[in-house]
Amino acid sequence: MTAKATAAAARATVYGYPRQGPNRELKRAVEGYWAGRVTAGALHRTAAEIRRANWRQLAEAGVHEVPTGDFSYYDHVLDTTVMVGAVPRRHRAAVAADPLDGYFAMARGSQDAAPLEMTKWFDTNYHYLVPELGPDTVFTADSTRQVAEFAEARELGLTARPVLVGPVTYLLLAKPGPDVAAGFAPLSLLDRLLPVYAEVLADLRAAGAEWVQLDEPALVQDRSPAELDAAAAAYRMLGELSDRPKLLVASYFDRLGEALPVLAASPVEGLAVDFTGPAAANLDGLAAIGGLPGKRLVAGVVDGRNVWVDNLEKSLATLATLLGLADRVDVAASCSLLHVPLDVSAEHGIDPQIARWLAFARQKTREVVVLARGLSHGTGAVAGELAANRAHLASRAASPVTRDPAVRARCAAVTEATARRTQPYPERAAAQRDRLKLPPLPTTTIGSFPQTAELRSARADLRAGRIDTAAYEQRIADEIRAVVAFQEEVGLDVLVHGEPERNDMVQYFAEQLTGYLTTQHGWVQSYGTRYVRPPILVGDVSRSAPMTVRWTTYAQSLTDRPVKGMLTGPVTMLAWSFVRDDQPLAETARQVALALRDEVADLEAAGAAVIQVDEPALREALPLRGADRPAYLAWATEAFRIATSAVRPDTQIHTHMCYAEFGDVVEAIDALDADVISLEAARSHMRIADELASYGYPREAGPGVYDIHSPRVPDTAEMAALLRRGLEALPAERLWVNPDCGLKTRDWPEVRASLENLVTAAREVRSPSARP
Repeated sequence: MTAKATAAAARATVYGYPRQGPNRELKRAVEGYWAGRVTAGALHRTAAEIRRANWRQLAEAGVHEVPTGDFSYYDHVLDTTVMVGAVPRRHRAAVAADPLDGYFAMARGSQDAAPLEMTKWFDTNYHYLVPELGPDTVFTADSTRQVAEFAEARELGLTARPVLVGPVTYLLLAKPGPDVAAGFAPLSLLDRLLPVYAEVLADLRAAGAEWVQLDEPALVQDRSPAELDAAAAAYRMLGELSDRPKLLVASYFDRLGEALPVLAASPVEGLAVDFTGPAAANLDGLAAIGGLPGKRLVAGVVDGRNVWVDNLEKSLATLATLLGLADRVDVAASCSLLHVPLDVSAEHGIDPQIARWLAFARQKTREVVVLARGLSHGTGAVAGELAANRAHLASRAASPVTRDPAVRARCAAVTEATARRTQPYPERAAAQRDRLKLPPLPTTTIGSFPQTAELRSARADLRAGRIDTAAYEQRIADEIRAVVAFQEEVGLDVLVHGEPERNDMVQYFAEQLTGYLTTQHGWVQSYGTRYVRPPILVGDVSRSAPMTVRWTTYAQSLTDRPVKGMLTGPVTMLAWSFVRDDQPLAETARQVALALRDEVADLEAAGAAVIQVDEPALREALPLRGADRPAYLAWATEAFRIATSAVRPDTQIHTHMCYAEFGDVVEAIDALDADVISLEAARSHMRIADELASYGYPREAGPGVYDIHSPRVPDTAEMAALLRRGLEALPAERLWVNPDCGLKTRDWPEVRASLENLVTAAREVRSPSARP
């Protein structure tokens, strides 16, 4: 095919779309089902309506090939577990009795069975449910949902492409089950899994699918020769099947590197490749291997993870280069659009000048369509769109909103001493023990307490003008008083104020810092029915006034026990926001760190003896390629130390991390130089305690003994067993007792019972005779 014919064939597509609906209809339907207010039939109807609306929007925008199978009631990796029949033994009875309830039990747990472990999807803030596999795992195909959703799109007259998690990525994301030896490698099950994929592919072909997309993002990470050989074998086997649709293998989030020639040589008909950010190196990689002769290339040139308008002329230049490297070039966003909000036009509170700089899912879809048209018919066919795009980019580049000379001068003045506490940890620890006088195995929580319907209503009433500021603040004060009283009653040692005034741990601070923009409707799925509105970093960051001192001080006035000051750390403020793409992340992190440094100083001056600066995203933001990690960890840990290093030795600095592979960053955790770190450990069976011990971590740690992402209430014996497991790795004088994460999403009855059990377990294990 000639380059001209290739260009004429260019079409627009996407890999996935936001699932929640324009008003989070799916969240309300699922949570209503859990509460018994919504029937299963009504839930399924709501889900079908959202899917149909998404497909129609895509088709009307000009997308030629819509994705199916990207929709999920909870998580697409969990959906894959169901598709391949890898249900853990403890959930099989529930799934057999009621597949929908069993599905949610795997996600959330039940009183009788713990849920699957949850962790981050590569370097995003999306959480997936980790498959549990073992030598005795038997896979069985169940393509019911995949076929049904493809048929739904076909009934609308649309060209559809089912999207599945690829078999190699599925196994690389999996872990050994709770009773399986840690050395077991799930990838060893590949030969057992591939026939199941073959069956699903045959079912989709029988339903009329011309193409099926198999997502293999795990291949952008550093992979061993054995893992690359496994990928080659997998796609050789699948590619040689006779009863299958055409296969499009997709990868995204970074450069493919050594995996690119492996996929290029496989007998599949197409590759979908990311060309944004660090993945722009895939362009040189394709050229180096001679391109993809005879194959379809879907080029991900529009950034699917950030919210800035695309540089259309730059993307068209990339696409023009790619025309000579494949038989057919189509245009897409770099990854599924589930990582961005739905529609900028819904944001009526954003300055119209700034709104021009932004592109959410609907706007990115239009950009993909414009690029496909420009590639097919030449730039003259999209001259108006290109001119408008140039104006938007120039407006942002010239805007004074983006730069603050005072902030930049302060950043330039930072020295190595700015990011270092002057006293070594042993001296600080002694001073803190003298000041705090805590018992062995001190108990605390991570920070937030339940955000009740009454609290959310109070915030809505304040925004709508139904109550005034004084009435709202009285409601917050009443809640803090109740939370402090409860913690004293249950017997916790280090208290929190409960954060009733905070809508989100990042958004709350973004609303008070210059340089940030917040949205009203910019919801993005974090996990299950948990949606967040990531702020947008528009300009340089500074703090104009204290942000947390008032309520922390008020809480401390209600008790003699220490109350932690609670802040969100600089890396998490970046990772859970949409960041600037016009300056290095390290520079933005330093700006945020200096703003937080001022807040830490004010909290300490107000009497806070314990200050927690949460960094749950430290591991999440770790680059996917090992070569990129040292530079990231250097500026990330420096930013944390800038924020926390100016305090006195007897002020105890805490940090918190959750739902990630902490073993990958133990050295960086050490480099934070926090006095205490609390970590998720309940779902991962206290594995982090062993990792800290193996590393020789010298400070205090609180591996969680209570999984807060499940509605089940663990009993005292279960928590005590986890605590004793932690004591096998870490000495009692350096071990804290706490939940895995904040309690914001839980109900009060669960929290009350669970924390009572937690304190009882700690008291039991404090007895020297009860320790291992």
